Amino acid sequence: MEQPRTYLSGVPCWIDIEPIDADDAQNFYSGLFGWTFSNAMPAGLPGYYFIAQLDGHDVGGMAPREPGSIGAWNTYIAVDDPDETVRSVEEAGGTVSSPPQDAGPAGRWAEIVDPTGGRVRLWKAGRRLGSQVVNMPGAWNFSDLHTADPGAARAFYDPLFGWEADEVGGGSALWRRPGYGRHLASTVDPDIIERQRGVSAPPGFEDAIAWLAPSADGEPTHWHVTFAVADRDDAVSTAERLGAQIVSGPTDTEWTKSAVVADRQGATLTLSQFIGAAD
Repeated sequence: MEQPRTYLSGVPCWIDIEPIDADDAQNFYSGLFGWTFSNAMPAGLPGYYFIAQLDGHDVGGMAPREPGSIGAWNTYIAVDDPDETVRSVEEAGGTVSSPPQDAGPAGRWAEIVDPTGGRVRLWKAGRRLGSQVVNMPGAWNFSDLHTADPGAARAFYDPLFGWEADEVGGGSALWRRPGYGRHLASTVDPDIIERQRGVSAPPGFEDAIAWLAPSADGEPTHWHVTFAVADRDDAVSTAERLGAQIVSGPTDTEWTKSAVVADRQGATLTLSQFIGAAD
């Protein structure tokens, strides 16, 4: 039996989206990534919570829009105790936009806003352990915080979740959760450290859990999601054919080929093809 993917406290573990038109959103993401959807809401209860799957493995969710939501992709961070975490959030200068509440047997969640305006959610897993397939074409790759004040963001998130930041220049940083690589190596990804050495990844990259980047002029603070694709150009072409708009790019770096697109209802996401480091 395949071992489930689990997440240490402090590691981003789940994503979901709250579109106005769920049928339209399902059609778009099914066409773009090959996802299938099933409703996890028990029969007889109002509303829905669709689980998106890739080849039978959970990728993320789709829910009715919460009051005040702008329909963007949400990132969830695993915690041991959402109630205790939100108390720490308020002590650190953040705010609680949705108090801790149960999502049935799936788990318990809350939503917080950091001092720079970034909105992110907390998740204590019950039956829903988190995304079960990541870092492969059609699946969630990572999330990053775009903010006008990276220093204030680090001062908030680092002690709250036990993160360490490796600066990469220009105010950007790679966030690591120490020990996460060892957790992956002992559970679902035994070859992670050797594999990353094989592509000349920076030391400690097995602990990487998120990125921090200065926001562009006029860009609101937000947590942004990136999905892995096999071919950036093909994925962008498919997204456009499905009604998406290109927001920025295409962009080529030493490691990736990417583009930022907005889906048919305006939610932004990055499509990223890993190409590895140059020799």
